[in-house]
Amino acid sequence: MTTTIAAAGGARTLRAAALAAALCALPASAQDVRVTISGEVAPGVYGRVDIGNRAPPPLVFEQPVVIVKQPRPAAPIYLHVPPGHAMNWGKHCRKYNACNRPVYFVKSAEYEPGYRHPGKGKGKAASKGRGRD
Repeated sequence: MTTTIAAAGGARTLRAAALAAALCALPASAQDVRVTISGEVAPGVYGRVDIGNRAPPPLVFEQPVVIVKQPRPAAPIYLHVPPGHAMNWGKHCRKYNACNRPVYFVKSAEYEPGYRHPGKGKGKAASKGRGRD
């Protein structure tokens, strides 16, 4: 059953809200959350990228990264992760359950020089006048 409400922008479905509420109700031990990104990769949205039959997206590194080598290599996966995670993959691969898999890191605008994440840099330091001319 889908509940809809009328809003200024038209009818909105509450499926996403119901899903979010259901996920929040899960116990803390249920941490194996899988997110699949399909379509364009956006900065700040991280997870496994399902490319299907499409051409591979732009990559951070030409070769896949493997932290724990296996006797029989697994199929590679595509992940979109923050730049710091890709650069120090050995530290972060457990969060993605991908230490024993070859991983291709998908490039997004975050990997471009001079990229400034919206909302970053607006913390306490900015409100206290630090970093101003």
